[in-house]
Amino acid sequence: MNGSDPDTVVTRRVALLVVDGVSMLDVAAPSEVFAESRHSSRNYELVVCSPDGKNVTTGSGLPLQADCDAHDVGPIDTAIIAGGCRLPSRTLTPEHISAAGHLASRARRVASVCTGAFVLGAAGLLDGRKATTHWHHTQRLQELYPQAEIVHDSELVSDGSLITSGEGAGIALTLHLLKEDQGEKVHSAVARDLVVYQPQSAGPADQAAAAPRNPVVRKLTEEIVADPSVQYTLTDLASRAAVSPRHLSRLFQDELQTTPAKFVEQVRFDMARSLLDRGESVTDTAFMSGFGSMETLRRAFIGRLGVSPRAYQHRFKSA
Repeated sequence: MNGSDPDTVVTRRVALLVVDGVSMLDVAAPSEVFAESRHSSRNYELVVCSPDGKNVTTGSGLPLQADCDAHDVGPIDTAIIAGGCRLPSRTLTPEHISAAGHLASRARRVASVCTGAFVLGAAGLLDGRKATTHWHHTQRLQELYPQAEIVHDSELVSDGSLITSGEGAGIALTLHLLKEDQGEKVHSAVARDLVVYQPQSAGPADQAAAAPRNPVVRKLTEEIVADPSVQYTLTDLASRAAVSPRHLSRLFQDELQTTPAKFVEQVRFDMARSLLDRGESVTDTAFMSGFGSMETLRRAFIGRLGVSPRAYQHRFKSA
């Protein structure tokens, strides 16, 4: 395939397996990256499938449409297993495990986002391989699947045709797949064009910065990015981190030059833009991104871009 005519458009079909309780971010991240890559010589067709072909409900309670039954997906290049906050603690159904195994048997490579690694483990696909998952669940994954070599505190682990990622690393995972397929040039172009969360005051140099060094800030920012729909408050975030609200505010200022509240709003705003870019309705976007209402979303867009969400989406489509 690498030796084909560079002007020939090659479409790679990617199957994304979802079930009830799936993290919306695990779905949005691959969708966003593959959509951004359409300017390149190779296109991607993302097929969302469930074990029985029925629609599912995300962890935040929103409905998600499935394109097909995983067993009827047809030829695919890549299988991605999405995660969800309940996967590490619940018993996986035989249908879920079977769907993952079926997709893996048909794909050139298999990947998981966050806790999707638990599904791969149940299907026997981690045996003898290196893998990772959400940092909070790596020990649990190792206990359940001792034949695997679980890597702790890692954003991404690649072991041949198996690629697994940690919490909130759906974008990093999909960019890695893009780099494997099309090289550094396309990877860099797509990464540069993506809407990635950053504090409002961040400049171009800050956008390439590493994760916060302080473990308290790093943990909280990972949680916020993983699910911005949760109604975070300063008191709640401080309680999660077991520090005082004043101390948490100082930590955020030192690490990110912003406040916890502004960081949360920036993450929500960036996710809202991504959702609108891919065609979600303004109503769904308001709730999926955590703004809670169309009016709150409208005020955020007017304040930052000077246009309403509907006007922004119209301009994006026109462009």
